[in-house]
Order: sequence, then structure tokens, then C-alpha cells
Amino acid sequence: MNLNVLAPRVFGRRVPLPLVAWLTLVWTALWGDVSAGNLLGGLAAGLVVTWLLPLPAVDPGIRVNPAGLVRFLLWFASEMVVSTLRVVFWAVHPGPPPTQLVRVRLRTSSESMVVLTMVAITSVPGSLVAELYPEEHELAVHVLGRPGEVTEAVRADITALERRIVEAFGTSADREELR
Repeated sequence: MNLNVLAPRVFGRRVPLPLVAWLTLVWTALWGDVSAGNLLGGLAAGLVVTWLLPLPAVDPGIRVNPAGLVRFLLWFASEMVVSTLRVVFWAVHPGPPPTQLVRVRLRTSSESMVVLTMVAITSVPGSLVAELYPEEHELAVHVLGRPGEVTEAVRADITALERRIVEAFGTSADREELR
């Protein structure tokens, strides 16, 4: 898509039209009345804000690989079902559930991949990232409802999760790091 269409220059600066449209919608919603005056006021405010306060170009370090995304989503859906059933079992089971805190070393150094891994771990019922140790590239993960000594199993699960996330969202440099 042509950048000049979505972000034309106004007095020498690029003004991103999708952002102006979004700011216009927010302006109109805040006023609570869809009128020509509010729409024009929102458009003017959006143009002024985007012209005076340009956003820097930021690369989030994420590239979506469709095949990897499908594999990750299938795994995530199945893990949600299994983990939910495990938590439900321990919720109705008498006595406290088994818990454990496991430190897991991550292989990727990409902040984006670390954040996505942490979000995926925390989104699954019965697991929570308790601490991030950025210098060591390690996470402390709290695990609920897995009886016995599960340290190595949890580490293997999180390493596999990290690989799936990097395959789904990582750059080629991220993928090379895991090899």
C-alpha cells in the first residue's frame, strides 16, 4: 500500500489518516453526540495532534507466520481445555492443590518474544509468571494442580511454548536463536 495515501504530508510532516480517523471517533464518543460540528472538531483536533506530536516509527519485532500461528493457536486451545479441567478438578477436590515454583531459562533474547511467552503462560489456567529475571533470561513460573516432581516437565512445556511462539511471531533472527 502506498504510504503517501495513508499518511500525506501537511506542511512538511506526515499525518497518518487512520490515526486521525481514530482520534475523530474518540473525540465524537467523548462528546457523546454525532453531529457535523463534533465530527469537524474531532477531525481538526486529530490533525493538530498528529501534526504537532508525530509518533516515532517503531518496529515491534513481530512477524506473523500463518502456519506457525495456526500451530500455536491449536496448541493454545487444547492447553486451555486441559488446564481448565485440571483447575476445576482441584477446585472441587478436598484439600489444597499441589503447587510449585519453577525457574525456566528462555532461549530467546527478543523482548517481544519474552513478553508473548509470558502472556501465553499467564493466560493458561493454573500457571502464572511470578518473576522475570532479564539478565539471566529466566522466568519464575508458579504452577498449580500438577502433582509430583514436575520441574523438568514444566521446563520442557515452556521451552516448547517458547518455540511455538517464536515460530508463529518471531523474526528470522529470533528463529535462528533457537537453533
